[in-house]
Amino acid sequence: MGQPTPVLRVAAKAIIVNEKGQILIVREAPTYGDGTNIGHFGVPGGRIELGESYGDGLSREVSEEVGLDIDPQYPVFVDEWHPTIKDQPHQIIGIYMVCQAKPGTIRLSEEHDQFKWIDPKQRSSYDIMEHDWQAIDSYNKRQVTNK
Repeated sequence: MGQPTPVLRVAAKAIIVNEKGQILIVREAPTYGDGTNIGHFGVPGGRIELGESYGDGLSREVSEEVGLDIDPQYPVFVDEWHPTIKDQPHQIIGIYMVCQAKPGTIRLSEEHDQFKWIDPKQRSSYDIMEHDWQAIDSYNKRQVTNK
């Protein structure tokens, strides 16, 4: 027998910006059943469901993970990664969207055990997953060129 065929998924990821220009990062908890980055920080988001629009999936994932409503602004980064989740290889295409946070209180799901609002220029001070820090860097570069 050969290797199992990878499952192709699309991940909707949110670079959520507050009124102070900070972005939200969350830390993956050991209680996350599909976790492959336990203890590392990343931006909220996750895999969209078959038949679900990107925007609906992004809003659902952010609401489920941190309890916030968002106002999506513009895409800032696209990447892919190849984790093995529960012995099944995956190919995940991540699309990162800059979003404004609507007023609300953060309520973490069981997937995460900590959150921080950080200055995006200080991202190297945190243990952030590689694809997410690349997205934050892309956001930072766009901020510099738009000033």
